[in-house]
Amino acid sequence: MQVTEGHIFSQMSFRDVEDTDERLILELDTGPELVNRRGALQGGLVATLIDIAAGRLADRHVATGHDVTTADMTVHFLAPIIEGPARAVATVVRAGKRLSIIAVDVTDVARDRLAARATVTFAVLEPR
Repeated sequence: MQVTEGHIFSQMSFRDVEDTDERLILELDTGPELVNRRGALQGGLVATLIDIAAGRLADRHVATGHDVTTADMTVHFLAPIIEGPARAVATVVRAGKRLSIIAVDVTDVARDRLAARATVTFAVLEPR
């Protein structure tokens, strides 16, 4: 993942595991600076991981010059991510001319446990 130096994401350890046109797997290491009082990865960071993985995948399915923007995201938090890393597996549900829908499952890799399931809808934006 290309991140501009100084951007908040440059301070987090995101890494690509798999990167194809139909599936993107992205991981985020956990650490004491990223967890809540109960020791689990902050829910907002799980949602951010989902949005980044889904957005990168959706962006592959638009015409040159077009962009995508998150229009809707539904996240079902199922279990805490305690050990990590958090792994987001994004897959294309539908890639249309106006909307793209991406499904994302997030697991706590060390515990091999599904932690969240999400559906993200992206609006396709015309070139400026």
